[in-house]
Amino acid sequence: MAGRFTPPSRTAVRGGWTGVPAGQGQAQGQAQAQAQGQAQVHGQGQVHGQGRGQPGGGRQRVWDPPGPTDIGLTLGPLRRGPGDPTFRVTPDGSVWRAVRTPQGPGTLRVSLHAGRVTAEAWGPGADWLLDGLPALLGADDDPDAFVPRHRLVHASHRRCPGLRLTRTGLVLESLIPTILEQKVTTDEAYRAWRRLVSQYGEPAPGPGPGDGYRLSVMPDARTWRRIPSWDWHRAGVDAKRSGTILRAARVAPRLEEAAAMDLPEAAARLELVPGIGPWTSAETLQRSNGAADAVTTGDLHLPGVVGYALAGNRDADDAEMLTLLTPYAGQRHRATRLILLSGRTPPRRTPKMRKTDIARW
Repeated sequence: MAGRFTPPSRTAVRGGWTGVPAGQGQAQGQAQAQAQGQAQVHGQGQVHGQGRGQPGGGRQRVWDPPGPTDIGLTLGPLRRGPGDPTFRVTPDGSVWRAVRTPQGPGTLRVSLHAGRVTAEAWGPGADWLLDGLPALLGADDDPDAFVPRHRLVHASHRRCPGLRLTRTGLVLESLIPTILEQKVTTDEAYRAWRRLVSQYGEPAPGPGPGDGYRLSVMPDARTWRRIPSWDWHRAGVDAKRSGTILRAARVAPRLEEAAAMDLPEAAARLELVPGIGPWTSAETLQRSNGAADAVTTGDLHLPGVVGYALAGNRDADDAEMLTLLTPYAGQRHRATRLILLSGRTPPRRTPKMRKTDIARW
């Protein structure tokens, strides 16, 4: 389904849209994976082949999603800016991710052709990544539970039949870049993430996405704790955000347990860490837990976007936003994503948020 819907606005990109070319290289990878597969388990949403790739290659899996799936819309929220060193989209229509799994670093390549997903993974975390492929692509999501109640939401829902809510099962992977995004512009947060991962991460296993580009796996919790204050400063991260990341890294195993919790318990676990509030926990659990009802509150722009889209009120606050989203109880995160993907935003009437590059202070 990639390529059917191409929202033009920055707001739509914030809604989790990432353009994935309708490449031609997936069919060959699919045929190879099927030929090398050791099991032929047929049925909706099941694996059709899993086994070793070519000599020196990774493990492969072919999976039939239970419904229309757009990997750009589904995996888009995991991308932290166009230069994210852990995420890459290639011209052949593949999405590459470098991930620190509980079993170690791993690289995952995912592509979609004729409704079938082909995946290949490398490194110590390869098996973990392939086992989690269905959840990553929204197999745990229930899009049929969503009923549009507004004309704009209905139109956006109709244009995005392949939208699925990803579930990574990894908390720290989403928590740290979310903390970096607190109270700064997205460009500043993306630059900090890119610099810190490139400097303190490790090269991702496997061949890489090509063109001489190599992905990087984010640092482990111990490495995050050992980043000196001057490198946080050079990355443009103030003491408040870096302190929050350090506190989270110290209790990383306990935070990772939240990936298996229900939304209220998971949010409460994350918010025990000073510096992590409802905004940060919601933005994290939307990705790590696939939480369909984790609506983001405390955001500078989202209440106005939702208020303008659903009621023509660009000055809506969190309370009004939650009231407008009441008909979508249980699916409020999906509703806000569809609103953002519609691209309907109030006209700007104030200057953009000022960038504050503390690295130059």
